[in-house]
Order: sequence, then structure tokens, then C-alpha cells
Amino acid sequence: DSTEFYDFNYKLPTDVKARQTIPNAFKLMQNFPNPFNLTTTIIFKIVKTGFVKLILLDVLGRRIKTLVNEMKSPGSYSVTLDASNLSSGIYFYRLSVGNFNDVKKMILLK
Repeated sequence: DSTEFYDFNYKLPTDVKARQTIPNAFKLMQNFPNPFNLTTTIIFKIVKTGFVKLILLDVLGRRIKTLVNEMKSPGSYSVTLDASNLSSGIYFYRLSVGNFNDVKKMILLK
């Protein structure tokens, strides 16, 4: 008859580290997919509460559509653009939050 002994060592957790969900910098991501057909997704990140404006522009810089125009809290946001009523071509999208401004290019292929 064989007897075996096992030594179990279990430590209770002493703290919990919260995942940081607030971005550490303003950021406008490249839309995906790009080029796209009909719909595409735009992700942006803001670090402090502010008035957010995300607009779609044509190649001449004219506003085609306002995608976001409201106060937002810090965090990451996703916007889906439905371009079913737009013509194929190059478009730009601009994010403005306080002093932060960024522009990216997208290509619509139908």
C-alpha cells in the first residue's frame, strides 16, 4: 500500500488591477475596410470629455455628411458609415475635439 502526499500552495489575491479603458491620447483610426463598398467603420478615441465632431468630406473639402456632433465622455467609439447613397470615389473624414483635429482618407468602390 503506497501513500502519496501533495503540498498545495494557494495564495489569495490581494489586489485587483483595473484595465484602463480611457485612452491616453486622442486618436482617429483608419476606417476599415478600406477601400470599401457600401459600409465602413471608423473608430476614434478621446481622452477627455468634449464636443466631438466627425464629418465626411468630398475631395474638394465640402461637407457631405455629419457623422457625430455631440458631447462625448473619454473612451473609444465606433461609427458605421452607410455610403449607399454616395458615388464611388475618394472621401475624407475629419475628427475635431477641442484643439485636436485629424483627417484620414477613404476610398469608396461600388
